[in-house]
Amino acid sequence: MGSQEVSASQDSWKGLRVTVAGLGVSGVSAARALAGLGAAVTVVDGGSGPALRTRAAELAEAGIAVRLGDAETLPEGTGLVVTSPGWKPDSPLFAAAAAAGVDVIGDVEVAWRLRGPGAAPWLAVTGTNGKTTTTQMLASILRAGGLRTAAVGNIGTPIVDVVLEDRAAREARSAEGGERQEGDKAYDVLAVELSSYQLHWAPSLRAHSAAVLNLAPDHLDWHGSMEAYAADKGRIYEGNQVACVYNADATAKPSTEDLVREADVEEGCRAIGFTLAAPAPSQLGVVDGILVDRAFVPDRQKQAQELAEVSDVRPPAPHNIANALAAAALARAFGVEAAAVRDGLRAFSPDAHRIEHVADVAGVAYVDDSKATNTHAAQASLAAYESIVWIAGGLAKGATFDELVAASAKRLRGAVLIGADRALIREALARHAPQVPVVDLDRTDTGAMAEAVRRAARLAAPGDTVLMAPACASMDMFTNYNKRGDAFAEAVRELGASA
Repeated sequence: MGSQEVSASQDSWKGLRVTVAGLGVSGVSAARALAGLGAAVTVVDGGSGPALRTRAAELAEAGIAVRLGDAETLPEGTGLVVTSPGWKPDSPLFAAAAAAGVDVIGDVEVAWRLRGPGAAPWLAVTGTNGKTTTTQMLASILRAGGLRTAAVGNIGTPIVDVVLEDRAAREARSAEGGERQEGDKAYDVLAVELSSYQLHWAPSLRAHSAAVLNLAPDHLDWHGSMEAYAADKGRIYEGNQVACVYNADATAKPSTEDLVREADVEEGCRAIGFTLAAPAPSQLGVVDGILVDRAFVPDRQKQAQELAEVSDVRPPAPHNIANALAAAALARAFGVEAAAVRDGLRAFSPDAHRIEHVADVAGVAYVDDSKATNTHAAQASLAAYESIVWIAGGLAKGATFDELVAASAKRLRGAVLIGADRALIREALARHAPQVPVVDLDRTDTGAMAEAVRRAARLAAPGDTVLMAPACASMDMFTNYNKRGDAFAEAVRELGASA
């Protein structure tokens, strides 16, 4: 790090002039935390709308300066910039910081530096798809193993807040003699979801163990290239202490295993693969409907430990079984018993809009996977069903659809296309699945989703699945993927009521 590096000591922040880039959830969290540690904080944001003005007023009451409408000029005297995850590396503010010799870090890096002595270890998860589900599965398994944990990072409570809560609890414990008391809120371990953005800005992060679930082109406008995107994902393995968990089934290049090979880890750290096939030594996999461990057993050449049944994973789609294996690998790396893997998976319920069964209408299943906002996620979703009427489309974000359609063509009974970039999917269907009937909906009003569901129902036969896995972002028609999923579910309920 540069001359402005800050240690984990809370006193190190006193008097430091910190500029926080972005007035979102993570920015507000970092600003409040650092101001509470004595830093002189200024938050900058290029917007100036009512919501931002309200947040700015709240921060001003806490003695935090906010500058709206100017996100390019570095405030005078800045000694450190803390950025929100979405800000691009080539932002003018960061160019100004570089010219001034000022470091730029993210909120995850701030949290890492604030952990303090005896802090809860981090089990970290990244990947193009499945991060949130895997992190939540991991937290459920850890809790089933009797550990106090939280799913944090790119989800839930801001990680800076959780780290400070953990630190305060440990300091209170130390003041009371060092033994854990009833009501002690210190964490045993944290399940941490990390995006490629967050990893880019977290140079000193060193996890206990970490997993990269998969790699597919995404956010390339931010990273600049697939190579840069993969390199930022691979940062999660740097300095790992016990296990680097990778996808042994991945065929893309670079693979997650390639990232493990390139990582500089602690001596004794192991590469642990997960596979949907029978596992080799040092892998977790599936045998006759059973999730098994050949990595964390006394004799991995000859032994395998049963962890759970495939039916314990909900939903038991192939990509979600892979998520469960990755979560199990991280938990086992932390010493969790096999029974806790089973109990944690059984207790876990996925968030809404993730391959969620909405209803059956006239013998047809309707499934909401609005969270499938890119082609990699949509392909995993389509692979879970045999005969599909596919609702797809939205903002492509530069994606192409030939590989997705070619891989899924045999499963498609029909397709209903919506959204701004639906023509790209229609053209891929014409090239690779010309036999599939396609409905092209040229409307973006509030009734568009209801019509899409009605048209899909006409294409479907009993035994089929109408699957909304858009392979695109939602913002052309909806506020976010949650609203898109809600609209689909409501349309399905209306269809059922009229059946």
